[in-house]
Amino acid sequence: MKESLHAEWTKLRTLPSTFWLLLAVAAATVTVSVAAAAATKCPSGGCADDPAKISLTGVYLGQALVAVLAVMAVSGEYGTGMIRLTLTAMPRRVTVLAAKAAVLAGLVLVAGAAAVLGSLLAGGLILPGHGIGPSHGYPAISPGDGAVLRAAFGSVLYLTLIALLSLGAATALREAAVAIGAVLGLLYLVPIIAFAAGNPDLSRRLQQIAPMTAGLAIQATTSLNTLPISPWAGLGVLAAWAAGALVLGGLLLRRRDA
Repeated sequence: MKESLHAEWTKLRTLPSTFWLLLAVAAATVTVSVAAAAATKCPSGGCADDPAKISLTGVYLGQALVAVLAVMAVSGEYGTGMIRLTLTAMPRRVTVLAAKAAVLAGLVLVAGAAAVLGSLLAGGLILPGHGIGPSHGYPAISPGDGAVLRAAFGSVLYLTLIALLSLGAATALREAAVAIGAVLGLLYLVPIIAFAAGNPDLSRRLQQIAPMTAGLAIQATTSLNTLPISPWAGLGVLAAWAAGALVLGGLLLRRRDA
């Protein structure tokens, strides 16, 4: 396993796209979060806003870049044919996938932590000036607040789980464009379908099982009783999607030729 980890770390580290995509994850997440905080105003207070969730809006975009990074970690090897060399040198295919998952998760954890920290700092500076702060009865965006800490830690875990879900999908589908399309469709289209369903019960059920709507419940710090699913249960749903994708990818990796 140690050799596999070193090999996967070397491959990902030496790909120019890895650094730039990780940088893009942090930059895009913070930029969108800053824009969302700047656009949200409630001068008189009393609006139904969640300061932490507003500050973490950029995760909606950051996850797409995480998905691209994860897909390229596998599909790039299939595209160049390097996967044959990898599996010849390390014939234990499940170990190879586990090593890829571990290295990728570590990188996304670091980038995600930077993105979430920057987003919350920006929100904490901008939102109080727009009427969304402690002076108007809103909870402060502070690491000392348990709900904010949960939202921050959960958002980092969310991005990491999106990476693992995308890695599993890429391993199963091989083709980069197909895998990216499948993951982004699963993330963004299912919530649209839930919104357009017209049936409240069906809409709520879809939100409870869709990886994005369920997983992002972890960001909520206010009005938790109105959520379709509780924060940690929602993250558990996303974890189940990620685990299922990795298991499917691992099974197909073992059964198919490189």
